Amino acid sequence: MPTLNLFTNVPVDGVVASDILKDATKAIAKTIGKPESVYVMVLINGGVPIAFAGTEEAAAYGELISIGGLNPSVNAKLSSIIAEILQTKLSIDSSRFYIKFYDAQVTYLLTPLSLSAIRSCPSCYWEILLELQSLGSALVFSLADNAGRSP
Repeated sequence: MPTLNLFTNVPVDGVVASDILKDATKAIAKTIGKPESVYVMVLINGGVPIAFAGTEEAAAYGELISIGGLNPSVNAKLSSIIAEILQTKLSIDSSRFYIKFYDAQVTYLLTPLSLSAIRSCPSCYWEILLELQSLGSALVFSLADNAGRSP
């Protein structure tokens, strides 16, 4: 489940955000080889106070987490593509952007009982996901499970 979380000090309006989300989603899905319609998530946080290289000029930072699909070649390609998107849409020079890649390992498995508990409290899913990500772990859980599809 590749997830790209972008932070920038440039204010991002709805139209630009939508373009960035769409372009980044397609690039990640194509480069990593996972279907965008099921697994790829992109978040953009604009207007975040950021100082980079001692200035507050336009800059960005990203984190991409994926269970498999990452390697030095893929990482270099994605870095270049995401930098180009940020340059085109937000005028952020590629020298003022960097991205951290996490090739996550499946370390947490959810039992049917825990899945049932999470389904009864949808906000709990996000709390658990954020907690596991903060621990550097990956949570494998698909909302599509309710539709009978496996993750």
